Amino acid sequence: MNVLRPAWYRLTVTLRRRWAGYLGLVLIIGLTGGVALGAAAAARRTESSFPVFLASTNPSDLTVQYSQANASAGLPPFARVVANLPLVRHAESAVEPVADVLGPDGAPLPASIAASLTVASVASVDGLYFDQDRVGVLAGRMASPASRDEVMMNARAASLLGLRVGELVPIGFYTDAQAGSPGYGTARVRPVVRIEARITGLVEFNDELVQDDTDRPQGDLLFTPALTKTLLAAGTSSGISWYGLKLDGDAGSVPSVEREADARLGAGGAAWFRVVSADEAQVQSSIEPDWIALAAFAVIALAVTLLVGAQAIARQVRAGGADQMVLRALGAGPAMVAADCLLGLLGAVAAGALLAVAVAVAFSPVAPIGPVRPVYPAPAVAFDWTVLGGGFLLLACVFGAVAVVLAARAVARRGRGPDWTASPAVPARGSAAGRLAVASGLPPAAVAGFQFAFDSGAGRGRRAVPARSALSAAVLAVVIVMTTLTFGASLSALVSRPALYGWNWSYALASSQGPEAVPGQQVDGELHAAPGVAAWATVSYATADLDGQAVPVLFGDANATVAPPLLSGDPVSGRNQVVLGPATLAALHQHVGGTVSFTLTGPGLRLQDPLTIVGTATMPTVGLSDVLHTSMGTGALASAQLLGAAAASCAGPPGMTFVRLRPDVSAAAGLAAMRRVSAGVNRELAAVSPASPCHGDVLGVLPVQHPAQIANYAALSAAPSLLAAGLAGGAVAALFLTLFASVRRRRQDLAVLKTIGFTRRQLAATVAWQATVAAIVGSAVGIPLGIALGRWLWTAFARQIYAVPQPVVPVLAVVLLPLCALALVNLAAALPGRSAARTPAALALRAE
Repeated sequence: MNVLRPAWYRLTVTLRRRWAGYLGLVLIIGLTGGVALGAAAAARRTESSFPVFLASTNPSDLTVQYSQANASAGLPPFARVVANLPLVRHAESAVEPVADVLGPDGAPLPASIAASLTVASVASVDGLYFDQDRVGVLAGRMASPASRDEVMMNARAASLLGLRVGELVPIGFYTDAQAGSPGYGTARVRPVVRIEARITGLVEFNDELVQDDTDRPQGDLLFTPALTKTLLAAGTSSGISWYGLKLDGDAGSVPSVEREADARLGAGGAAWFRVVSADEAQVQSSIEPDWIALAAFAVIALAVTLLVGAQAIARQVRAGGADQMVLRALGAGPAMVAADCLLGLLGAVAAGALLAVAVAVAFSPVAPIGPVRPVYPAPAVAFDWTVLGGGFLLLACVFGAVAVVLAARAVARRGRGPDWTASPAVPARGSAAGRLAVASGLPPAAVAGFQFAFDSGAGRGRRAVPARSALSAAVLAVVIVMTTLTFGASLSALVSRPALYGWNWSYALASSQGPEAVPGQQVDGELHAAPGVAAWATVSYATADLDGQAVPVLFGDANATVAPPLLSGDPVSGRNQVVLGPATLAALHQHVGGTVSFTLTGPGLRLQDPLTIVGTATMPTVGLSDVLHTSMGTGALASAQLLGAAAASCAGPPGMTFVRLRPDVSAAAGLAAMRRVSAGVNRELAAVSPASPCHGDVLGVLPVQHPAQIANYAALSAAPSLLAAGLAGGAVAALFLTLFASVRRRRQDLAVLKTIGFTRRQLAATVAWQATVAAIVGSAVGIPLGIALGRWLWTAFARQIYAVPQPVVPVLAVVLLPLCALALVNLAAALPGRSAARTPAALALRAE
């Protein structure tokens, strides 16, 4: 029998009274589902944002920073050497000229001189940073490579130099000899090249989007290839140059190229390497909380959509009960009755799913979030068809299935006879919760509220109340809020406790003049005499090969009392042992107990040894700026015995001393003590023989060095609280709607209560007690579950970013959450309570 034609006719003639319900279902599915799909698409877009941006910059596989003493005009010979290395497919270069912003008298501005150590001048030779490793534009535009008088800068350089986009700036370029002369910085030393440069744009380099504290101080001015030709001919290079290399093969060719480059440095040359894949891993780790938060929000929003949408469908099915009875009485079969019930619902479900897709597309300009957003190259509106198509099918299929199941059940129930009609108003026997409330001596309003909270009502169909669903929703809401607060408290603890991300000491003492070895004898003497010092350890750092991969390594004493915090295994206790960062362990495809081949090369140095992996640790962020250095999961800790006598020599590898203060020493007192130590060491170094490599070294005090992940997480510290507040607001709104529905469906119950003597205040109190019970049950069950889930999620997340997994329980939140829940639910119950209090008893009884 063709049931669609009569069902369609019935839909058209009854749409006038049904349209509001259908529209509500469309809006519920479309708006809340759209938010869920939009958040899911934003999570995917955020997670992939850096790879997309990086690909748009035509990235190098390996960046080499080269330094040579006694720079001459033109490019250093190393430029030709590195371009012709085996496995190097293409190379582009840049140099650092000696440049200053000039004042009206032609002398460098004081701000330019003051910023000379923190702002680098970068001059592209053949297109590096213009067509390869292309910078991302934050404001303004790219400078024309063919223009001599256009320059770009990053935001830090603009801040340090006080410049802005569009400004015309006089810039002078000097030779290295002029920069070292006594008159440098005055009008007496005239620049060999002078230009009036227009600042065309604020830019960001693709390896500086997310930086740790070791890299962060760098500001950059970027000059065009057209100008660089003049600068090289005039001999303005400072002796520092950069090379972006595209390699044949995958990342496995990087160590081979590094070894070949190290073997061809030339007299007085030194090279440092930066691997693009390491930068990508660092950025991905730092934006992980962003996309995880969006994904979690998407899951929560989808759960709310499914729950609320299913309830809306159930209400529509119940609302059509009278029509279904009439159709059955007129002889319509089950198929006809089901089609009459389903046709409008399925149309609303399809329309809602389409609206959800439209809302998600409208939501797409919000993404990506995080540090990549300012330079993200893709258009603002995005169509993630994986999410949009999958989300449409999910919403349509799930809600379609819910509608079919509920309609089938309703038709079957209607077919059994007349028992579908309303049953007596008050059950013959109260629920266990109601009896417990009576036995506890609670007032009548509280007893009725308990009964309403736990009992679904005596009727079926339109008057049935989803009491258990409401309690389950309250528990779920508290679980989600408590989980979010626990995760947020653990995130705040991670940001505020440096030991959890590798800085397992108070301060570090290191050269303030660049990478230099630590004068161990002088430092030890001063620290022995310093008050408040609990322990210290000196390390050297260098980049070594482990199983053919370049790895930053810290070399320290075996069984040192001050060392990075272990995550697994044992500390280094012998010469042929090594502790790895978890990311390095994974990259080497090794395990604790395995053996790696260690190779360290340098000027006049080549060390080779097999090392046994004895543990993993969270590595501190220390080392050289803008090159490969240890950070959280990356790096290794080995014994200083591998370096031999060079470990304790001022002529050895660069290093620093980690100092841990006693817990009773205040921050101010500790910093003052470290400054006295560094001052004492510097006096001793000034007095040593000029022939000593230690002569003239200057030691400074280094505070906590934050890894890139922590620097970004600090900006997210309020996000968990905001998310919890939003979830709490959504839970209160859902409870408000549930209470209103309960009041509507319990009109007869409320009327009976009123006829037996309940006052308006008692009726309102009944609704308030119903809400209070939901808050109490939700808090009692949801808080422990939320804490457990939050701790589990945090431990998994901390291991993912290679931090020490120490989840924190927010005690204050545990105390305040039940109180806030009680206050909010009673606030939500105010209007439904007033509605219940105004219910006319006679009108309600007559209506039933």
